[in-house]
Amino acid sequence: MKLLLILFYGLIFTLPLSVHSASLNGFNLDRLIVPAEQILSGGPGKDGIPAILNPRFVEGNKADFMKSHDVILGLTMDGQSRAYPIKILNWHEIVNDKIDNRKFIVTYCPLCGSGMAFLAKVDNRNLTFGVSGLLYNSDVLLYDHQSESLWSQIRGQAISGKAAGQTLTQYPLTLTRWQQWISDHPQTLVLSERTGYYRNYSQDPYAGYSRSPRLFFPVANKAPSSYPTKETVLGYKGKKKQIAFPLSELRKNAQETFSYEFEGEMLNIHWDQQNQSATMTDQNGVLRNTTMLYWFAWYAFYPETEVFKAK
Repeated sequence: MKLLLILFYGLIFTLPLSVHSASLNGFNLDRLIVPAEQILSGGPGKDGIPAILNPRFVEGNKADFMKSHDVILGLTMDGQSRAYPIKILNWHEIVNDKIDNRKFIVTYCPLCGSGMAFLAKVDNRNLTFGVSGLLYNSDVLLYDHQSESLWSQIRGQAISGKAAGQTLTQYPLTLTRWQQWISDHPQTLVLSERTGYYRNYSQDPYAGYSRSPRLFFPVANKAPSSYPTKETVLGYKGKKKQIAFPLSELRKNAQETFSYEFEGEMLNIHWDQQNQSATMTDQNGVLRNTTMLYWFAWYAFYPETEVFKAK
C-alpha cells in the first residue's frame, strides 16, 4: 500500500504540463461547450480518486480523530448540520450524501482550493457523481454515473455529454475550522474516516501546494499579480456579475461584519480572522452561495470579476 501511495503522489505532483488527455479517460466529448484542448488529464484515471458513495458520520462530540485546527466544509440543511473534513476530501473530492430525501454532493478540488455543494438533481432526476480524472482550468471535472456527462465544479455546469449546458443548483457551504464549527453547531455530525478505503487521512498529499505560486496545470485566463496566485478569496456570482473578496483585503478592512452593495442589493460580509473564514448573507441573515477558493482559480473562470478593496 505504501508503494501505491508513493505512485499516487507521483501522478499528482510530477505529471508534466505538456501531457494532454488524448484518451480523455474514456469519456465521450459529444456536445462539448469548452475548447477540447483545455481539458487535461490530472493523472489518475476515471475513479482513480474514489468518490464517497455511502458516507458514514460520527457525532461531533465523539469525533476523536478531529483536531481543533482541522479545516472543514460545513453544511446545514433542514436543521441538520454536517462537517466534511478537508483532510478526507483531499483523497476523495466528492461525497454523495443526502439529508432526509434531499440528495446532494459536497465537492472539493485541492488544486483550486474550492469547496462547493450542489443539489444532486437535474430535471427531476437524481444523480450520483464520480471523479473523472480530468481537469478544466485546473479544476476537477465531475461526471454523473447516469449519463457520464462531464461537469465543471466551479461553473456548476455540464460541459459535455447529454447534460451539456445544464447547471446544478448550488447550496451554501462554510469553510472554517473544526473548533468554530462545532462551537456554532454542537449537534453536528462529521464525516467519518471509515470511508471504505484505506487512506492515511492524517497525511496531506498536497502538502506545500498552497504555499507555492506554481500551478501544476495551465488555465485559460492568468490572474493579475495584484494578489498572490493562491491567495484565498470569497467568490460570489451575482445575477450578471461576479465579485471576489480577497482575504487580505478583509484583513485590512478589519470589520467582522460589514454591508456591501452589489448589483443594487445590500449584502452582509462576515469575516472571521481567527479561523480565516468568510461568508455572505442577505439582509435577512440567509446564507448566499459563495465559494472560497484560490485567486487564480476564480479569475480563470471569471476574468471580468470585480474585486473588493479595503478603504
